[in-house]
This record gives sequence, C-alpha cells and structure tokens, in this order.
Amino acid sequence: MSKIFISAKCPEDWKRLLAEPEKHWQTGYSARTLAYCWQEADGFPSSVKNTFKNSGIELFHDVKLIVAFPEYRSALKPYLSQPSQSEIFALARAGNGQLISVTVEGKVDEPLDRAVADWQLTDMGNKQTRLRFLSDELERTKADIEHIRYQLLRRIASALLEAKRFNASNALMLVHSFSRFEGSENKIFQDYCAFVSSFGKQGGMNSVVFVKNVNGIDLYLAWVNGERKYLES
Repeated sequence: MSKIFISAKCPEDWKRLLAEPEKHWQTGYSARTLAYCWQEADGFPSSVKNTFKNSGIELFHDVKLIVAFPEYRSALKPYLSQPSQSEIFALARAGNGQLISVTVEGKVDEPLDRAVADWQLTDMGNKQTRLRFLSDELERTKADIEHIRYQLLRRIASALLEAKRFNASNALMLVHSFSRFEGSENKIFQDYCAFVSSFGKQGGMNSVVFVKNVNGIDLYLAWVNGERKYLES
C-alpha cells in the first residue's frame, strides 16, 4: 500500500479514491456529502467543532486539524490481509499538545454492515482470524461484540492502530451523520448507541464520550449531525 498521498483541490478530487466511483459518488449519499462538507471547511467542519467544544471534555475544547486523508486505508498487516478503509482519517492536535487519531464514518441513510453475529456466519477466508484480532485490539470478548455492527468495529480498530502508528495518546471514531431521520427513526443512530453501550457508556447525538483506555491510548466515540445543506452539493 502506497505511503504517498495526493492533496485534493476540490471535492471532486475525492471521487477517484472510491472503490466504485460511479456507484458511490451520488448527490445525497455519504461519500459525496462528506467530501463537500470537509473540503469546504477550514480545518474541522463547524458541526464537528461545535460538538467538540460542547463535549465537556477538556481534550476537545481547542482541537486543531493537522491533516486529513480521504478514503484512507489502514493497513492491518501482518494481522489481516484486507485493509480497513475509512472515509476520512485525520490527525489532530489538542490544546494541550496531545495528538488525536480520528477515523470518520460518514452516513446519510445508508445502513451499517451486518451485526457481528450475522457477519461471521459465512466463513469466507479468515473471518474468525479477523474477528479475533479486532476483539483483542479492543479488549472485548466475542460475546461483548456479537450484537454490534461490524463496520463500527473495524473503524474503531483503525483509529487505535493509527494512534499507535503516529504515537498519538488518543483515538476517536466519529460518525458524521447527514441523515434525514430523527430520533427512534434513525436506525443507524440506534446501532451506534448499542455500540457505545457495549462499553458500558451512553451515546448521544452531537456528543463525545470516553469509553476506555486501550493499551495506553484513551479511546473516544462521537456522533455528529452534519449540515444538511451538503446533501444537495
């Protein structure tokens, strides 16, 4: 996997990085919406900045974006052959100088992957090896994670692995949602809350929650409601 990254001059530059550009680059869907939102921002988008400032967590009160990589593939080798591709990986610096590794999962109304219990039923290749590695990385048992969505499991593991790679003492997995649904109608939000509750914590919209320290890295989860104007960009 290449370690050379090309800068983007406009949101359309993100399109070619997608696995299936013509299929996934559609108005009103997460890939395009997220690209227009983040490319236009000077640093973090305003929705993310406001959530950080209102989190009540000192680490996030004055966070500055250092660099962000669209469609970033976290190499899980030598543990797993298939990389985990985050829609955005960002490296940020807190006001106290600490680094924060951030993986961003953009969502409109597209569903998350299957629950781990269902995902592992079809054993294609090394699924059990992957699951064992990911659960160990999060210091969870298989029973702890069977009901959560596999996509969230991979993204949070990526945040931790990149924190190790960049010697960051903090990792954050952020869901940036542009969903048209509210409250109990937002199934993705309910899945996210179930994921947070698996750590014995409570998730909320436009909030950041500390879940645990994993091998010396403080792990956080966040849900941010993005600006819906970008759905029509």
